[in-house]
Amino acid sequence: MRLLPTLTAAALTAALVTAPAAHAAPPAPAAARQVQAPADLLQGTANFRDLGGYRTFHGFRVENGLVYRADALNHATDADLETLAGLGVRRVVDFRTPLEVSTDGADRLPAGLESTARPVSDTGMFEELMGAIASKDPARQEAVLGGGRGEEIMRGLYRSFVTDPESRAMFGRTLRDLADRSATPLVFHCTSGKDRTGWLSYVLLEALGVPHRTAQRDFLLSNDYRRAADAAARERLRAAGYMRNPDLLIPMQEVRADYLAASLDQVRRSYGSLDRYLRYGLGVDPRTQARLRHHLLTR
Repeated sequence: MRLLPTLTAAALTAALVTAPAAHAAPPAPAAARQVQAPADLLQGTANFRDLGGYRTFHGFRVENGLVYRADALNHATDADLETLAGLGVRRVVDFRTPLEVSTDGADRLPAGLESTARPVSDTGMFEELMGAIASKDPARQEAVLGGGRGEEIMRGLYRSFVTDPESRAMFGRTLRDLADRSATPLVFHCTSGKDRTGWLSYVLLEALGVPHRTAQRDFLLSNDYRRAADAAARERLRAAGYMRNPDLLIPMQEVRADYLAASLDQVRRSYGSLDRYLRYGLGVDPRTQARLRHHLLTR
């Protein structure tokens, strides 16, 4: 598909992902209140949170202040830069593709801190979605996203996290970084902080011994953090005349349990177990897993 003209892409991006004003984090569901998610610490993001606080099977706790998951930092405010510096962040890993970065903008970070680019394929979703929206053609948008096709695109994306060699390499390098004390505190993010970021967060929590239900709840929390921003984006697209039915975007904006299940099903098909995916798919051997637990867990 032909790339969108820069001006059109920029205008669409502004409609889709304009940063929220200063905000407080939404109340976490009762089942997830064991972790203090610091989404309210940054003004220019909607889904920045600490992965610390979760309990493992063996009674350990994921250490706070070492691993942060986030959406893109291209709208970070000056106050956000001070906050990130105060958190002591040493590394920021950006999973966005070059097209996403060139369209949305590079991360804004404190002086002396640079993003590490580790693009994870979105299977062409960003380009296809932007093209459909830019067309302002309801029939084309329905053909791309309607009738369950949006959900199928998402399930295909989640399967690719397991099958695509380059994606596995980027995820594996980031897990190995997290096993290195000198690389943390570390932030990893994609555009919305929910799919590529959500999958790696789930895999990391599982590797640390956090129960599946707890790790899945963390994955699904993106819906709470992103709900207001995503609804506002849909309204901007409707008001600007880009989409007659912006609700077609909801399956792309949300995370769902069956998306995560698609990845896990592919793990079973390709590797047999999550442990084998970690070892043979991501290159995270037992020694590295032990270092992850030693560094990131506390009593």
